[in-house]
Amino acid sequence: MLASLRRAWPDAEIDWLVQDDFVDAIRAQPALRRAIPFPRRELGRALRRGRLRGPLAWLRDLRNEHYDLVLDAQGLFRSGFLARASGAPRRVGHRAARELAWLFYTDRERGSEGRHTVDRMLALLPAIGVEPEHDMRLVAPPEDRRAAAADSRLAGRYVVLAPTSRWPGKQWPADRYDAVAEQLLGGGAAERIVVVGGPGERGQCVPLLDRASRDDRVVDLVGTTSIGRLMAVIERAALVVANDSAALHMAVGFDRPLVALFGPTQTDLVGPYRREADVLQVAGPGDRFDHKDDARGLEMMERITTASVVEACLDRLGG
Repeated sequence: MLASLRRAWPDAEIDWLVQDDFVDAIRAQPALRRAIPFPRRELGRALRRGRLRGPLAWLRDLRNEHYDLVLDAQGLFRSGFLARASGAPRRVGHRAARELAWLFYTDRERGSEGRHTVDRMLALLPAIGVEPEHDMRLVAPPEDRRAAAADSRLAGRYVVLAPTSRWPGKQWPADRYDAVAEQLLGGGAAERIVVVGGPGERGQCVPLLDRASRDDRVVDLVGTTSIGRLMAVIERAALVVANDSAALHMAVGFDRPLVALFGPTQTDLVGPYRREADVLQVAGPGDRFDHKDDARGLEMMERITTASVVEACLDRLGG
């Protein structure tokens, strides 16, 4: 959406309200005036304690920006409420927005149900006279790019493995990721393997972390990178192998070679955008796509063989 808006309105001042944890993902975008952090946890704590001064001051600062237009791409009650609280005279969102968020809009787009999440967001643009542009490019913060370039552990041709996911039913078995690492290193297709994940996800990576402890060609970055640093690491990767996770979508944003492992998820709705050929998924006619059903999800993920993943990796690495 950002690229489309900037192309249509080169002189516009465009801000992006984003949860504070994710500011690094967008703050280096040259088309933005600024990224506005939404301190969700801080405001939530204040409200639970009955302290209104902080939340009201934050909302007042937002309203004092005097925005002309707000696009609510999320479509939840909170985002709809913030659109209304901004004071913008025009607020555009989806007619089918959840949690009654549509009540806060002046313009309600219809007809985007059943489309990929990205296309649903882009569908808001024609309502304001903007031609959608399919530009998913990410920009890593400059200081994180410099740090990644200077990190000797990231020298040479490396493959990023992102074996974690918030939902157990989206996790490909960690021992199979380890087997992929062993084969890529053993065959010379990769000089290094870089393992990434969040601070609370080390338990999902045990076989790979054990390998990292005895093989310096395997780099353990699990729980040690900011979002910006992770972006910079992925930007330089020869290949990314990932479950349905942020790392996967970062690979799309940096146009990196990708092997995307999916189980109980409808990839036509939330898979790697316009990268269908990079998806490995073994689904049958009776499968129910519910990522919250751990047992079904794990069974579907286990259908993906190590051999098929290694083959896909070698195909993309030219091995």
